[in-house]
Amino acid sequence: DRAEAALERGMPEQEAALARGFVLGQDDRIDAETVNDFKRSGLAHLLAVSGQNVVLLGLLAVPLLAALNLSLRARLVCILVLIGVYVPVTGAGASIQRAGVMGAAGIAAALAGRPRSRWYALLLAAFATLVINPRADADVGWQLSFAAVAGILLWAHTIRDLLLGAHAGKARDAGPLRRALAEGAALTVAATLATAPLMSHHFGALSAAALPANLLALPAVAPVMWLGMLAAMLGQAPGAPVEPLNAVCALLIAYVDWVAHALGSARWAQARIDLSLGGVVIAYGVLLAAGLGASRWARRRSALAIKPRRRIVAALAAVVLCAVLAAAAAGSPHPAAPPQPPELEVSVLDVGQGDAILLEPAGADPILVDTGPPGAGIAELLEDEGVERLAALLITHDQLDHAGGALEVLRSLPVAALAYATATPELLSAARGAGARPVRIAAPRRIRSGALRLDVLWPPRQLVRRSPGERPPDAEEVNDLSIVTLAHLDGFSILLTADAEAESVPLEPGPIDVLKISHHGSEDAGLGALLDRSMPRLAVISVGDPNPYGHPAPSTLAELHRHGVPVTRTDLDGQVEIDVTEGGWTVRTGVG
Repeated sequence: DRAEAALERGMPEQEAALARGFVLGQDDRIDAETVNDFKRSGLAHLLAVSGQNVVLLGLLAVPLLAALNLSLRARLVCILVLIGVYVPVTGAGASIQRAGVMGAAGIAAALAGRPRSRWYALLLAAFATLVINPRADADVGWQLSFAAVAGILLWAHTIRDLLLGAHAGKARDAGPLRRALAEGAALTVAATLATAPLMSHHFGALSAAALPANLLALPAVAPVMWLGMLAAMLGQAPGAPVEPLNAVCALLIAYVDWVAHALGSARWAQARIDLSLGGVVIAYGVLLAAGLGASRWARRRSALAIKPRRRIVAALAAVVLCAVLAAAAAGSPHPAAPPQPPELEVSVLDVGQGDAILLEPAGADPILVDTGPPGAGIAELLEDEGVERLAALLITHDQLDHAGGALEVLRSLPVAALAYATATPELLSAARGAGARPVRIAAPRRIRSGALRLDVLWPPRQLVRRSPGERPPDAEEVNDLSIVTLAHLDGFSILLTADAEAESVPLEPGPIDVLKISHHGSEDAGLGALLDRSMPRLAVISVGDPNPYGHPAPSTLAELHRHGVPVTRTDLDGQVEIDVTEGGWTVRTGVG
C-alpha cells in the first residue's frame, strides 16, 4: 500500500495508473482504451509484472552492491534475496511467481560464463515453476515467458553483434551507450521473434506494431522501472521526497503511453495469422534455421563492410523513421468510416437462475454454451438473436439450470455437434436423432468456429472417464466437473466457468478481458486468487431474480469490489452483450 501511494504522489492520474501497472503489476485503474492500445501495439507486457521487471531490479542493485566490493557470488545471492522480497510486495500471484523465477534465471544466465550454464538456469526455472504448479505448462503466460527467455539465449548475442557490425570480441570494445542500445534492441528483437508463433497460435493475431513499438519505447522502459522502484522503496519511509523522481518518471511514462497509442491505433497494428500446432513447429524450425545461418554469417564476416559511422547513421535513421510513422498514425486525420461490424458478439442471455451464453463469430456459425433451465424460452431467445443454426451446443454439466433447455434447442434448429463431459442417455439420443454429433470433451481440447476458439481448461480427461454403469456423481461433484472454457478471438478473451468454483478447480487462464463468475455468484473462497491471476476487466454474473439461494453472495460482490472489477448482472441489468471489434470491445446491457 505504501508503494502504491508513493507512486501516485506528484504524478498526473493517467501516468500514476500506468506507473502502478509498470512497477507493481496493478492495472485495475488503467482505462480500457489505454489497455487496448498497449495490447495492439505489443506493449501489454509492460502493464504486468514480468521477468523483465525482475531483471531490471537486479540490474538496479548491481552497481550498489559493486560499490560495497562484494564478490560476484555474494552479489548474486543479494539480488536473489531482493527478488524474494519484490515478489510478495507485488502480490505473489501465479504470474508474479513465474516472473520471479524467470527473472532470477535471467540474472543467473547473464552472470554465468558458459552458454551451458545459461541453459541450465533456464531449465531449472522451468522445473521450479512446474513444481509450484504442475499445470503451468498449459498456461499461455508460462509458454510465452519460457519462449522469450529461450529466444534471448539463442539469438540476442548474434543480433547484438550484427547491430554493432562486429564479432563478439570487438563488440565488447564498443562505446557504452552504443553497446547498451544494441543489447536492448537485440533483447527486444529476440524476444519478439521467439514469442510470435505462440502469440499467433493462441490469439489468432500478431501485432505488426510490436517490434517498432518496443524499439521506440526501449530507451524509456528501464528508467521508468528504476525510478518507479526507487520511489516505491523510498515510499516505505513516511514523508520521503519521492516527488522529484515521479516528475521525471511521469514524463517517460507519457512518452511510452504516446508510443502505445500512436502505434496501437494504427490500422495495420495487428495482422490476423492463426497458426495450428503444426504451423508453430514449422515456424520455430524456420526461426532456428535462420538464427543458425545468421550466426554463421556473422562469424564469417567479423568485420562488416559498412563503416561504424554509417552504421550509427543508419540506426538513427531507422529510429527516426519509426517515430515519423508513429506520429503519422496518431496525428493524421482519417476520413470518417462507418461503424465496424463486430468480429464477435458474446450474449449472456437472461434465462433467470441459469446459464446460457451465445458466442457469434463473424462469418461463422455460433456456439451456444448451456441453455438455461426448462421453460426459460431459450429457442425464442435464439430466434430473437437471429440464430438459424449452431456450430456446437456445449453443455458444461448435467444440471437443469444449465442443460434444461437442451432438448428444446435440438428440436428447434440444426446443431452440428453436441459437446459434453456428462450427459443423460435421453439427451444423447435426442442429439443423434436431430443430426447433432455427440462429442465427449475434456481438457486439453479446442473447439473452433471461424476465428473463434474455445479452449477447454477443465476437467482433465481422467476425471470424466466413467464406465456406463457407474453411479452418477452427486450434485457437488457435478459442479466441480463443469466444463470450463476460455473463449478468445483477436486478443479478446472471456473465461466461462459454468459452476466450477475456483476454490475447488485449479485454473490458470492468464490475463483475460471478461470473467463469467461461477455458480451464479455463489460464495467462493478461491475467487480472490483467481482474480489476482487473471486480472479481468469485467465480471458477468448470470443469476435469476428472485432466487432462493441468495445469489450472488455478498462475499463474492465484496471480493470483486476489492479488486476493482466492474460487475454486470442479468438479474439487475438484463441480457448482457459484448461486441468485439478490431479496435476493442464494448458492453451493452438490457438488450432485448
